[in-house]
Amino acid sequence: MRRSSRFIASLTALATVLLTPPAHAEGPPGTGQPGEYRPVKGPSAPAEHRYLQKAVRGETLPRHAYADAARQARQLPRLGGQWQSIGPTNIGGRIVDLALDPHREDVLYAAAASGGLWRSTDAGRTFHSVWPDDATQAMGAVATGSDGTLWVGTGEPNPGGGSVTYEGTGVYRSRDGGATWQPVGLRDSGAIGAVRVDPRDPQRVLVAATGSLYNGGGDRGVYLTTDAGETWRRVLAVPNEFTGAADVQLDPTDPDRIYAVLWDHRRTPTARTYGGVGSSVHRSTDGGQTWQRLSGGLPSGANVGRIGLGIAASEPGRLYAIVVDATGYFDRFLTSTDAGITWTALPASARLKDSQSSYGWWFGKVWVNPDNARHVHVAGVPLVTSKDGGRSWRSDGSGIHVDHHAMVWDPRYPSRVYLGNDGGVYRSDRDGDGGWVKAVHEPYTQLYSAAITPQDASRVSGGSQDNGSLRSWGGARFNEYLGGDGEENLINPKDRNNVFACYQYGNCFRSTNGGNSLTFFTPQTISDRRNWFTPMAFDPVNPRILYYAGNRLNRSTNGGVSWTAISPDLTGGPGQDDYPYGTITTIAPASDGRTIWVGTDDGRVWVTRDLGRTWSKVLENQPWVTRVVVDERSPERAWVTLSGYRSGSKQPHLLATADGGRTWRDISGNLPNAPVNDVVVGKNNTLYVATDQGVFTTPVGFGLWLQLGSGLPASPVDDIEYDPTNHRLVAATFGRGFYELRVS
Repeated sequence: MRRSSRFIASLTALATVLLTPPAHAEGPPGTGQPGEYRPVKGPSAPAEHRYLQKAVRGETLPRHAYADAARQARQLPRLGGQWQSIGPTNIGGRIVDLALDPHREDVLYAAAASGGLWRSTDAGRTFHSVWPDDATQAMGAVATGSDGTLWVGTGEPNPGGGSVTYEGTGVYRSRDGGATWQPVGLRDSGAIGAVRVDPRDPQRVLVAATGSLYNGGGDRGVYLTTDAGETWRRVLAVPNEFTGAADVQLDPTDPDRIYAVLWDHRRTPTARTYGGVGSSVHRSTDGGQTWQRLSGGLPSGANVGRIGLGIAASEPGRLYAIVVDATGYFDRFLTSTDAGITWTALPASARLKDSQSSYGWWFGKVWVNPDNARHVHVAGVPLVTSKDGGRSWRSDGSGIHVDHHAMVWDPRYPSRVYLGNDGGVYRSDRDGDGGWVKAVHEPYTQLYSAAITPQDASRVSGGSQDNGSLRSWGGARFNEYLGGDGEENLINPKDRNNVFACYQYGNCFRSTNGGNSLTFFTPQTISDRRNWFTPMAFDPVNPRILYYAGNRLNRSTNGGVSWTAISPDLTGGPGQDDYPYGTITTIAPASDGRTIWVGTDDGRVWVTRDLGRTWSKVLENQPWVTRVVVDERSPERAWVTLSGYRSGSKQPHLLATADGGRTWRDISGNLPNAPVNDVVVGKNNTLYVATDQGVFTTPVGFGLWLQLGSGLPASPVDDIEYDPTNHRLVAATFGRGFYELRVS
């Protein structure tokens, strides 16, 4: 999924949608030995860590869980100073929709998946936030009306393979270019697939309400307002409780002719159902008052997955549709010349077919050049293009990022088109046929991890969704030094050039020159299974000693050159459908050199006091254990963080022990009812926790929690790192990059 110059040449499983490991790979940068590199494979079932840890075993995500927890977070008082964004600004992240300002030239809006809404005033070169930091950052769609009104639908409609795509809180409207916003309804829509404004009347707006991925019912289908969002009416209902509207489009040649795409899809902890009898295309010829389900060659039945639709503006009645099956594989590509009454299947080009990989539900978009009805682009892993109306296809080879989701032509410049993908925003002045130029300022990267060093406060690295492992050194700006989906990163606290980085399923590398060259060491470790995010940890006293864990804990005493397994399988093994997968998720070595704590994805916490010769299980039957931290002064004192949205449940998210795990105290207190992803211990045992609702602190340690600092966007925080030497915290947010806060 990386460009050919990077170390993964054909990674066909991506970030939040990974189903299988890379099919093959070149050597990582700097090794010069492709033959030594054989990536470790992960599970074939949906076992990506992000969704499963937040869903809790045997449960789905409760309705409104994220929004309810956000409301709880906003009610807590604040303590501390101002968080500061520290980048990256040049990497970007997943863009789900784009819209042009109708009145101002070169003004473009970009909706970032979990990073809010952004505006460019220089034709897509730089972007700046026009969305409240304290509102949900989960975006689904953006649109502008002829009067300049800006519309946003929240909640991401493109579901990952096993990841969380966060739900939103309905539709919002701004009449001042994003300076202020008003909620205007459809709060229970879960996700919004599209917002379309009638070009003749900016009061008339159609919304494709996709619905919750995790719960049935709610606001689903196509909704119409004729009074700019004051009232809404559902004009196209859905046949099933898990059918939603993935798209709605007005025919540019006749705005009373409207097309809607419905899609059956549902996610549970053990299965994806991304197709069904409700997946279909509908048409209205009277402005959305009545609808007809189209057939005439379109597929129907339980195996129909997501459908992408494109309308030709220069040839009235010409349509295109891409269909994937319920498992995500390409099914067919069709065209219609009579406004959707009849459809003709076109040749199944290998390039078009391969572009959907095995997760075509991640895309579902067809874009037609408004000046040339035969010039068609289709979203996929690569962007694929046809110049003959879909009879032949080529893949874009101009070096753009992969995984495409949004495209818009600028009518002021006949050949200018903007593209949004997992790498950010691009612009082409050649109708999208190459010549792409990437934005240079786009601070909406989704991060999984952070790494810092007290030796140099300017150095920070971390793993990112679909943008590899990033570092702040080695160039003028942040740069990617290991590909894939960036996961665990470490920087030796005593040697800033000794770094470690991993991509998915524990494929990890070490470096002694700051990442300029990398050595793959995973084959030296012993484990039967490795999590999507495989943990590593330094010994707190001697960083030449490291720990790495799959389902067994491995130890190195020579900086990661060689490894020895020092535990048996500490999990219950793979469960039904590989859930829980049965891996260690966190490692906490104590300062005495003998005691090590670990937590697992099947809710167990273990401790050894003799470097692995014997192990004691001190917790079990818990949700996913996200972190164990041990007191640097006492190996018997530890804290455990737990994941999972559990609305209405009193189960803890944070436990503490002072006696080696014999007894535990719930110190969750007034924390929002949301997953806790990390905990660090500051001066005088001050605790800081990273959650899906931000960072919180308790100066007393007994469950009375405060929001930490101001200015941190309401994006999930997956990881925090504490630097006692420089008195700072660094937070890795899933959607807004790295943030830093000075602490007392």
